[in-house]
Amino acid sequence: MKRIIYLVVGVFFGIVLFKSEAASWFRIYEMFQFDSFHMYGIMGSALVLGVVFTQMVKRTRAKSIFGEQIVITDKDKSFWRYAIGGTLFGLGWALAGACPGPMYVLAGAGFWPILIVIFAALLGTFVYGLLKPKLPH
Repeated sequence: MKRIIYLVVGVFFGIVLFKSEAASWFRIYEMFQFDSFHMYGIMGSALVLGVVFTQMVKRTRAKSIFGEQIVITDKDKSFWRYAIGGTLFGLGWALAGACPGPMYVLAGAGFWPILIVIFAALLGTFVYGLLKPKLPH
């Protein structure tokens, strides 16, 4: 049952990303050129809603729809790990024209060249997993 709910939510999220043009290479290009507010508006509203709902869950001790307690643990505070990780993520996003969520949306919409990007992202994740013990965290 959980997997069906996750699948339905994922498909709905994909449709919203596609219809809002958040998966559009042109919209992403516009954002990185500072030509349009479209993507900044989408990401900004997602950020505000994320902060509001996270605080709501923490303060009300909310439970999931399955009755399980939702526990959000605090993250380690570190400037450099987030600065370097964010820079690498942004560079990959700018080069590929898509971040991880929209990559799958584009594949589902039939843009087959994105499969090369998905393969490269999975390979990069695998290499990170191999190097993680040797990296400073």
